[in-house]
Amino acid sequence: MSDAAKAQTELGDESFMSATDLRGYMDKIAAVRAHEAVDTMDAAQKARKELEKQLATPIALTPEKVHEITRNLLAKLKMAAERGDTEIMVMRFPVSLCTDHGRAINNTQAHWPETLTGRPRQAFELWQERLKPAGYRLSAMIVEWPNGMPGDVGMFLSWGN
Repeated sequence: MSDAAKAQTELGDESFMSATDLRGYMDKIAAVRAHEAVDTMDAAQKARKELEKQLATPIALTPEKVHEITRNLLAKLKMAAERGDTEIMVMRFPVSLCTDHGRAINNTQAHWPETLTGRPRQAFELWQERLKPAGYRLSAMIVEWPNGMPGDVGMFLSWGN
């Protein structure tokens, strides 16, 4: 009796798969995972497009809204200070919200704020009007590079040295 036949007899037909059957099973699992990954990527892309659309639309900066933004920012600043940090990322957005797709930010050009649109532009203006006079600094940099291309911009508020 061959070793394969002996193993089949010892393990029983119902409790053991052939190597070919196991490979087929693995292929089916891989196909399901690939399908799930595509679905996940599609959902993420859809969510990203929705976020981009939302961030492109300026919000009404009523006194109440400014107060709410200021209160939330102050809480984040205090938590960062308690950790000993002197900088926090206050906003992250796609480079498509820059008129030059992030080129001025990536090249650290002084005019980078002029390229901002939508809510990132509003965030810059809020910093310029309220936080800059209080001694806070604002910087921006590309924080994500999908496929080697600029993807997302991070805006950072800093204080201290």
